[in-house]
Amino acid sequence: MPRAAAPPEAPPGEYIRTASTGNKISRRCAIYGASNIVLGGKCLIEHRAVLRGDLTRPPRTPASGSVALATGRYVCIGEGSTLRPPAKTYQGVFSYFPMRIGDYVRIGAHSVVEAAQIGSHVDIGERCIVGRFCIVRDGAQILDGAVLAPHTVVPSHCVFGGSPARRVGTLPESFAEALEPALRTAYQAVEVSRA
Repeated sequence: MPRAAAPPEAPPGEYIRTASTGNKISRRCAIYGASNIVLGGKCLIEHRAVLRGDLTRPPRTPASGSVALATGRYVCIGEGSTLRPPAKTYQGVFSYFPMRIGDYVRIGAHSVVEAAQIGSHVDIGERCIVGRFCIVRDGAQILDGAVLAPHTVVPSHCVFGGSPARRVGTLPESFAEALEPALRTAYQAVEVSRA
């Protein structure tokens, strides 16, 4: 079953709330290239988290934008975690590729994520490394300290753990139903400053 995401200990005014989508963002996190990051709404970004939206391919036309990181709703990015888009050299050109994250995703504290895609209802533990171009399907769990090698695919309803990470168990289909209220509670527990 998913662990309850503990609300971060922070003094009042530590978090701000975006007006239109209700995201709660720590004043002590680092967001680079904010114009290339799309947060789906009601996301929680804890202090010392790093989001690298500046690592993106140049747009094909000047009018088109380039999204480096896109999340769904109720995504909780833990303290000290780093999210950066995956990159590779293709035909002699070094390029970054977008990272997509679904709804109801918890990324534990001090984790580094370079996945290409993370589905909905995913629980990534603390101090994990999710390698370049990994795909984590819906309803999966990655245990604390796991290291996913680049290009690993984590199937739905599976538990991965270890270093290198491998399948260590399965999850019931009710996992998603248990993760949703835990992430909603963590989001609601964070107080924001009045603007």
